Amino acid sequence: MSKIKIMSENLANKIAAGEVVEKCASVVKELVENSIDASSTTIKIDLLDGGLKEIKVTDDGVGMEHDDALLSLERHATSKLTKEDDLFFINTLGFRGEAIPSIASISEFDLITCATKVGTHLHLKGGHLEIDEPADARKGTIISVSNLFYNTPARLKYLKSEQYELANTVSYIEKLALSYPEIKFELTNNGKTLTKTSGSNNLLKTIHEIYGLNVSSKMLEVKASIDDYDMEGYICKPEILKSNRNHMTTIVNGRVVRNNDLNRAINDAYYTYKPDIKYPIVVLKFTTDPTLIDVNIHPTKQDIKLSKMDELYKMIVDTIKNKLYQELLIPNALKENSSEVSLPNAMLKNEIVNDKVEENETKETNYQTELDFSVSEETIPYNEPKDLIINNEFKKLVLYPVGLALGTYIIAQNEEGIYLIDQHAAQERINYDKYLKALKEKEITTVAPLFPINIELSASDYLSIKEHLDILTNMGFVVEEFGLNTYTIKEHPTWLKEGYEEESIHKIFDTIINIGSRFDPVKFNEHIAITLACKMSIKANTRISTEAQEEILNELVNTDNPYNCPHGRPTIIKFSVYDLEKMFKRAMN
Repeated sequence: MSKIKIMSENLANKIAAGEVVEKCASVVKELVENSIDASSTTIKIDLLDGGLKEIKVTDDGVGMEHDDALLSLERHATSKLTKEDDLFFINTLGFRGEAIPSIASISEFDLITCATKVGTHLHLKGGHLEIDEPADARKGTIISVSNLFYNTPARLKYLKSEQYELANTVSYIEKLALSYPEIKFELTNNGKTLTKTSGSNNLLKTIHEIYGLNVSSKMLEVKASIDDYDMEGYICKPEILKSNRNHMTTIVNGRVVRNNDLNRAINDAYYTYKPDIKYPIVVLKFTTDPTLIDVNIHPTKQDIKLSKMDELYKMIVDTIKNKLYQELLIPNALKENSSEVSLPNAMLKNEIVNDKVEENETKETNYQTELDFSVSEETIPYNEPKDLIINNEFKKLVLYPVGLALGTYIIAQNEEGIYLIDQHAAQERINYDKYLKALKEKEITTVAPLFPINIELSASDYLSIKEHLDILTNMGFVVEEFGLNTYTIKEHPTWLKEGYEEESIHKIFDTIINIGSRFDPVKFNEHIAITLACKMSIKANTRISTEAQEEILNELVNTDNPYNCPHGRPTIIKFSVYDLEKMFKRAMN
């Protein structure tokens, strides 16, 4: 007797469900994406107990006839691919034909749909059809999924708490709403509205509806095109950074994607505008020929491959960097309105990152506390943004130092208000620009120290330096081997700070040792400049003269980016005259 047998259709669907359906958010994702593909203009998602008890998706899309509704329950049945070549021209969110039968096989599944005059009602339990009857003629589709994983206990026990499952669902619906601002989305849990968008087809207004006024008022519009890609969307000013990547929303041909290359490009564009442990809020839409992307590499279709990534990377980095450089980046000490609309405030307490918790918060107990995810009833009205101010303000500022606070902050003023300048951050920016300019110079001036500088290393570090001696040579160093695991520096570039030559060389050696196998000269120079700038700048709690304060202010004006130190911290904060009058109750409105 043959040992190999063809598995039953229901068993195959349960196996497929293990790939497609990981949690409640996976079910919501598949059902809502089908609604989008069905040309819906309004989509409502109703959850009971975060989806653990029931998930209901209602849309006003094209609906299905009776025969199509039955066929949609069969594995690999789809209206989106008709021939093999269509796989290379995918313009829909779904195309595999696995989601509906997979979900139906592990739940109680109810479908009501109508395309013309007569509707269809189908009810399945564990993949077995129990009800097939006519329904009301309401155009669109209603799908209810209850008792998820009731017949697969091994999968059921891995569902998390209600709050965890709910947070992941809310996060994904927010991203879909940002992907399709022309569609009205509403998400409720136990009758309470969590997310609601107007379908205005205005992306900035949708950002306002999702994140609130404090975020939407700090967004900058970006647009760019190259031969194969178009990009548009919004990026945030560096003053509203987040502690995880969950707010970096990238959309390719209408599909919310998670792509490390895109995230890396965005993060690199903010280099020196933010700390390494913080991440920007961005909503970026990319449009390209479907043949240049591959979405068929994972059942969730969120991980994709992109062709011509080098050109796309350069476009993203250049566009974001230029926009940040142009825009006004001096933060006001007081915000005119710090209120926020919507649930992200609750979600941010838990730092949900797509499917998983941040690495520093792995215990599920962090999600057991009751959170208020509801939308505020007092919605802050959305107003069209005024013309953005081109970032020439600081170049025109004339600041007069009037003192030093806490030995750290230079106090300066002019007719517009008072400015606090972090003396360490400001000089760090000044030194960074100097070092970076020197590292880019083609003609290098060197000097021989009075006594050769010997750098003793461990055996492994010695070999790492030996492998990359050409880097030191290109920087202007004359290095020779000297005894056991030791190098002697016969000459070094003149831009090393006098009196700190040996300390600076140690820092450069450490950077070279840590570069690994992949050497990027641009990032290497930036890292060297940042490291040396930090070590050679005035420390906090150091008293400096008025003349030294004036020198810092004058040099800061001439830097490439006077608003942030190279680690991303602000160098200057402004108290406007209005801010001061408001604090002292001279201005009451």
